[in-house]
Amino acid sequence: MERGLLTPLKKLRRQVFVEMARIAFETDRDKIIDAVEGVPYKITPGDKPLYRESIWRERAICAERVRLSMGLSLRPEDRPVHVTAGLSGSDIADKYYEPPLMQVIPSACAACAPDMYKVTDNCRGCVAHPCTTVCPKGAVSIVNGRSVIDQSKCIRCGKCKAACPYDAIAHHTRPCAEACGVKAIESDELGRAKINPDKCVSCGMCMVNCPFGAIADKSQFFQLIRALRRGDKIVAEVAPSYVGQFGDKATPGKVKAALRALGFADVFEVALGADMGAAIEAHHYATEVKTGKIPFMLTSCCPAWAMLIRRYFPESADKISRTLTPMVATARTIKQKYPDCRVVFIGPCAAKKLEASRRTVRSDVDFVITFEELSAIFEAKGIDFDAFAEEGGMHDASGAGRGYACAGGVAGAIEKCIAAYYPGTEVNIRHVEGLEDCRKVLLLAKMGRLNGELIEGMGCPGGCVAGAGTNIAIGKAAALVKKTVESSTSAIPPKELEEVRLE
Repeated sequence: MERGLLTPLKKLRRQVFVEMARIAFETDRDKIIDAVEGVPYKITPGDKPLYRESIWRERAICAERVRLSMGLSLRPEDRPVHVTAGLSGSDIADKYYEPPLMQVIPSACAACAPDMYKVTDNCRGCVAHPCTTVCPKGAVSIVNGRSVIDQSKCIRCGKCKAACPYDAIAHHTRPCAEACGVKAIESDELGRAKINPDKCVSCGMCMVNCPFGAIADKSQFFQLIRALRRGDKIVAEVAPSYVGQFGDKATPGKVKAALRALGFADVFEVALGADMGAAIEAHHYATEVKTGKIPFMLTSCCPAWAMLIRRYFPESADKISRTLTPMVATARTIKQKYPDCRVVFIGPCAAKKLEASRRTVRSDVDFVITFEELSAIFEAKGIDFDAFAEEGGMHDASGAGRGYACAGGVAGAIEKCIAAYYPGTEVNIRHVEGLEDCRKVLLLAKMGRLNGELIEGMGCPGGCVAGAGTNIAIGKAAALVKKTVESSTSAIPPKELEEVRLE
């Protein structure tokens, strides 16, 4: 599904986030249950449905979105549970979401056929009938002059589709399953999609490709807002892909000013941590891969990629760079400067929520929200970027670190650092994007065919600018990042960063 379009589904998601943000900012604890229970009726008022066949179904789906926005799990389908059940335990700043991160809302799922070849109205009933000839199982026959496929015999080989001169045979697939590079989308007993948590790496591509909005990730933005309302000292770290995500008028300086207006104590670029990573990984490549100490090295910054390796290629897990991810490196830098603060990572990625909830990271990153969720917060608070003056922009990083936002940017940054720090070193670096292709490259590495290489993996096709929590078209986002990289004061980080230790 094309990204960046303001579809009715996108608007519905935004409405839920905006209403929940307003409640989090404005409602006292003794009144919050009534406010939250009323959200489905506020978004779907009256007695006529807007998008579904029943207003009750629309409200039921909205109620589940409300729960997910508070980090709560979906309600069971076989017994009554209030929308706000469990809210008191989630209305605290220390609360992460309830696992699993990604969930299918059963009432929203259309139970799409997972894999089916079907004859369309384009069939002309031609005399040749090549579809019947090529079918190895005799599943295609002619009924009343038109081709018909017997699904009980069909083995989904696709030969009939390839042979049809009118392209009259369509291959129907489940969009969420098609987008999942680890085949984690399965079916329940009613034919609805369900996610196998033992396979899922939480990239969120199923969520952004479902045209019914039946898949959603859990949020922590409700808890973040409550902490801001309480007056906690919170510092924001913003991922390099933020440029352009909040509208053309939201320049870096104005985004920084808007975040301060929301109550954040300070704002840092996550590209600072990316600079550290590029410098350190350049050192590791030159001193470990090129010397033969390790056969190859895998980047560590993408959590979906890292989980893919650990879950499906455990024998290569020790080849993942020991470098802290940019999110964690920046968070530790912030907490060295502000020991008493909380840190929120603001970025494009659903999987970062999973990374932050890990035991080894929880003390560093307190909250994770996406650009989509921050946009709703801006709207709820009436943030008008025209009303803000530039606040000096963000100047924490070099162009190399900012380039991490796009596929190939990590590899490119490390390559530039190697060329500057270790002149004359032959560099063998590649990048791969999308979990399907990531698996293929990891298989080649396992077979010993990529020795001597540093391999950058990105779970989302296009890199971080294509993350599940982004707001604008991927191409536009990539162009804006490129412009930011080119206009940066420094092209690469100083070599001294390779010696930075943030234990």
